[in-house]
Amino acid sequence: MKGGDCIAIISAYITNLGKYNEGQLVGKWHDFPTTPEEIAATFREIGIDGVKYEEFFITDYDVDIDGLSDHLGEYTGIDEINYLASLLDEMDEHDLAAYEAIAGTGEYCYSLKDFINLTGNTDCFDYLQGVNDEHDLGYYWVEESGCFDTDSMGTLARYIDYERFGRDVQLEEGGTFTTGGYVLKRDSLDEFYDGMDVPEEYRVFSMAPAGHEMTMTMGGQ
Repeated sequence: MKGGDCIAIISAYITNLGKYNEGQLVGKWHDFPTTPEEIAATFREIGIDGVKYEEFFITDYDVDIDGLSDHLGEYTGIDEINYLASLLDEMDEHDLAAYEAIAGTGEYCYSLKDFINLTGNTDCFDYLQGVNDEHDLGYYWVEESGCFDTDSMGTLARYIDYERFGRDVQLEEGGTFTTGGYVLKRDSLDEFYDGMDVPEEYRVFSMAPAGHEMTMTMGGQ
C-alpha cells in the first residue's frame, strides 16, 4: 500500500473522466486499503480538482481473489472498495486462505456485498488447506484427523483406498474442492453489511482535492 507497510489487497486504475472525454487517458494505479489523504493525492495527480474536472471512473483492477473482479466495475464506490480491502487486510494468513478458497467455490459470492459479508463468516466453514482432491480428503480423515487408529490395524492399514473413502466423505458432506483446499459449509452466514452504508472508519472519499466540494457520479457514493 502506498505510504505504508500493508500489501495492496486491491489495486484500481482511477481515470479522470473529463480528460478521457477530451481524448486523453489520464489516470493512476491506486492501492487499497488506503486513506483519505492518499486518495486525495491521487485525485490531484490525475487532475481531479473539483472545479473543471470532477468526475472519474475506474478503468482496470488488479485483484487475486477468485471471482471478485467480476463484481468490480467502472463506477464501483471508492469507499466500498476500501471497506472490502481493509477487512481482508485485517485477516490473519489462515483466515485469508480460507476466504479465498470459499470465494473460489463460486457458491457464496454473487455481489460485492457478498464478498464483504464473507469476511466475517469464514468460521461458518470447515477449511482443510491443501486438501485438493478425494485422495487428499481420504488421507486426511484416516491419517491426520485422529478419528482412526491406523496403528492398531496393522498390515490392514496398507490396503486403505484413500481416494474411494474420500469420495464417500465428500458425497456425504457435500463439500467442495478448490485450488486452495477443501471447503464445507457448516452454519448459515450472518449479513452485517447491507450494501448501502459503509462504516465511517472505512470511508476515504470525503476528503476532496484542493479543498473543493466534489460532486461525483460514482455508484455507491
